[in-house]
Amino acid sequence: MSIKAEERVSHQKLGQQLELFMSSDEAPGMPFYLPKGMVLRNILENLWRIKHQRAGYQEIKTPIMMKQELWEQSGHWDHYHENMYFANVDEQKYAIKPMSCPGAVLIFNSKKRSYRELPIRYAELGLVHRHELSGSLNGLLRVRAFTQDDAHLFVREDQIENEIDKVLDLVDEFYSEFGFSYKIELSTRPEDFMGSVEAWDQAEHALESVLKKKQVAYQVNEGDGAFYGPKIDFHILDSLGRSWQCGTVQLDFQMPEKFNCGYIDEDNQLRQPIMIHRAIYGSIERFMAILLEHFQGSFPLWLAPVQVKILPISDAHVSYAEDVKQQLEKEGYRVEIDDRVEKVGFKIREAALQKYPVMLIVGDQEIEKNVVSVRKHKLGNAGEMNLDELIGHLKSER
Repeated sequence: MSIKAEERVSHQKLGQQLELFMSSDEAPGMPFYLPKGMVLRNILENLWRIKHQRAGYQEIKTPIMMKQELWEQSGHWDHYHENMYFANVDEQKYAIKPMSCPGAVLIFNSKKRSYRELPIRYAELGLVHRHELSGSLNGLLRVRAFTQDDAHLFVREDQIENEIDKVLDLVDEFYSEFGFSYKIELSTRPEDFMGSVEAWDQAEHALESVLKKKQVAYQVNEGDGAFYGPKIDFHILDSLGRSWQCGTVQLDFQMPEKFNCGYIDEDNQLRQPIMIHRAIYGSIERFMAILLEHFQGSFPLWLAPVQVKILPISDAHVSYAEDVKQQLEKEGYRVEIDDRVEKVGFKIREAALQKYPVMLIVGDQEIEKNVVSVRKHKLGNAGEMNLDELIGHLKSER
């Protein structure tokens, strides 16, 4: 897929045109999802859940607001408090979470753990809030409230490389679904790092070892690791060749130590696990914005919020359109009918602007033959098909 830069429409304009999301002065930087936008979001989340379940993750949900002292303990306060929101409840200071890691740690610490349980893979679609300057806000790309597709893995030292290897495979599996190619970057110890140089060296070696064993190309980004550990970042390339940093894998020896995480090893000794932080979409909001600009709103069939738009020529054809809609919905397709009292040419132009992948025109001839006239977005007339032929055609597409 190739789109010339001069033809590009921003995701904000596409979001408005396709009725996916909106913003409001009542909540700057906090997007409102319209019904079609929620369909697209749910498609992404459902895909996320299916793939994570298959990969051995357990889904969790942690509170959006926790006591300030938790963030002081985790280290986020020293490195991040200027970007956090706060509240006072019952004379106690709370912070709205900017990320989900401490909540996952509290769940891990909620009971005694055996070495046989590890690795433990927690995954969370965590709503987080970060204060961004009003001038930096940009549609869904730069927001103050967003949902990270977070995961936190608690592993034994001998499991580190194998688990990171599996994460790299899962990242590749996800991006392949959307046809994205990507570049990999290894980010090393920053100046304001937490913990010992020895632990950092060990973590960096583990990440680099996996990349070399998998024989994947990567670049080293010196000094750009997270404050608690080095990371592998994934930069996807869109239809304009632009690079977007989305996925990340971060190896953390620090937070388990700060929260006294432990498990009992085979010799009945208390050992400290290592924590892997990991995201693939990065955030649902930002990934949706990238998808909008990558596909320019012309989503493949499986991603389109409305897959099939039925256009009856007149009121006399609405009943037949309803029958077609019901049969397609039984097959799992997302279908709408345009039953407005408008000329069919106008309806076709409107449907084209909404970028529906498939349009079905029904009139007297179609009813008489028990068929539909099929038009495809950007390709035009695809001829007449009976319902079985149409369903077979849709199943062959993606």
